[in-house]
Amino acid sequence: MRSFYSEVQAQHNPVEPHVFQGRALPPAETAARARRILEGLAAAGFEPPEPPAPIDEATLELVHTPRYLRFLRDAHERWRVATGAAADAEARPYVRPLPGAARREPTSVLAQLGWYSFDDDPILAGTWEAAAASVACAVAAADAVEAGARAAYALCRPPGHHAGAECFGGYCYLNNAAIAAARLAARSHRVAVLDLDAHHGNGTQAIFWERGDVVTISIHGDPDVHYPFFGGYADERGSGAGDGAHHNFPLPTGTDGDTYLGALDDALATIAAAEPDAVVVSLGVDTDAADGVFSLGLDDFRRIGAAIARLGRPLVVVQEGGYGPEVLERDVAAVLTEIASA
Repeated sequence: MRSFYSEVQAQHNPVEPHVFQGRALPPAETAARARRILEGLAAAGFEPPEPPAPIDEATLELVHTPRYLRFLRDAHERWRVATGAAADAEARPYVRPLPGAARREPTSVLAQLGWYSFDDDPILAGTWEAAAASVACAVAAADAVEAGARAAYALCRPPGHHAGAECFGGYCYLNNAAIAAARLAARSHRVAVLDLDAHHGNGTQAIFWERGDVVTISIHGDPDVHYPFFGGYADERGSGAGDGAHHNFPLPTGTDGDTYLGALDDALATIAAAEPDAVVVSLGVDTDAADGVFSLGLDDFRRIGAAIARLGRPLVVVQEGGYGPEVLERDVAAVLTEIASA
């Protein structure tokens, strides 16, 4: 299986505390996550990943608005000028508009940080370069599959599935999986996105909400009690051309492997009925018991990989979450081993 990763992605490496569940905690989404995945894949016998080709602006604009891309590219330097902060300081949003009250994009970068975000994720000097390189990996994997590969893996970090057309949050800045799916759809392929992260793929769903050419499916923790909240309920099906193209499978906290695999079977049946030419898999392994939403173990990830492979569709596997001890090292390799050996 071909895989893709760029060392440029390590340029986004937060060190300041991140607010989660109302507490300031050490950042969970750091450059160390990619190193852990690489170590796990090497131990499982996978070849080192290839560096992707650089991404172009037109590909990013398949999903994201030009004004958001301009903001993200320049935000850190503009923030430094506005605040006198050091080059290694982390720019964070701290104020947001009242819902429905804002009528125009603000001009101050201090306000724009809140305008374009829904969380307290930082923007660093290297965030733009890292996020663009992460997208490049997803695009390279999609291109490999379009060229005939049965499956390809993109070690995308920072992740992407919470990023909307013009917003960042949930550790995500550019939506890697959505861009890969949109690139394939723009080339007249029928595409499904299967999001297996423990948290709802809210950005991906929002991006394709009114589109019928990309089907989205997300299996995740109950949004009443789990991040990102506010969406991911079973009755959310899309609107306009996208009506009926979006499918959510919210599950209770502590869901075990057998129950999860049952939901996955239903999700895969939904995908099979859509008859896609390719499936983009947002692979979050924070469904592992160590990460606290569900109760999956190593054997369950092997079963997940085997079930996805049985779809018999070309697979673009895009990395999303996974944080706890040994989670990334074990579980990513377990899923990919089953896919590669099918």
